[in-house]
Amino acid sequence: MPEHRTPKPFKVETLHSLLGRRGRLSSLGKTIEKVIDRIRGAERPEVAEAVEEAPAGPPQKVYFKALPLRDLEDVDAIKREVKSGNIIVARVTPLAKKSVEDVKRAVSELSEFTQLVGGDIARLGEERVVITPSFVRIWRRRAVAEEGVPTAA
Repeated sequence: MPEHRTPKPFKVETLHSLLGRRGRLSSLGKTIEKVIDRIRGAERPEVAEAVEEAPAGPPQKVYFKALPLRDLEDVDAIKREVKSGNIIVARVTPLAKKSVEDVKRAVSELSEFTQLVGGDIARLGEERVVITPSFVRIWRRRAVAEEGVPTAA
C-alpha cells in the first residue's frame, strides 16, 4: 500500500524571497483589491465596448483554468474564456514583474468586463485573481471586527 504524504504548505515568504520584491509583492494584492473595490463602487456610464450576450445558463462543460497574465494582450484571452463559461484563476505576478501599472489596467479592464457580463471577480491571495461567468458567484467569508460586528473579509 502506498505511503500517504502530506504536501508541504506553500509559504508566502518563499515567493517573496524568489521574487526579491518584499514590499512590491505585498502591496500588489492591496492594489488589486483597491482596483476591484473602486470599480464595484463607482457608477460609470456604459462602456462602449461591445460584449456578446453570455448564454442563459451554464454550458454543458465548465472548465476551471489557471492562466498567467504576462501581457495586456492576455486580458482578451481571459475574456474569451469567461464568455465561453469557464472559471479563470489569473496569476498576475508575471505582468507585475514588468509593470504594476499594467496590472492595475488589466485588473480594471477585467473588473469592468465581469460587471458587464454579470460575472464575479475577486482577489485570491497576493498574486491571483479569480474571474467567473454570470452563473457562478464567489463566496466571500465574513470576518468579525474587534467590536464583534461582521465585516467583509
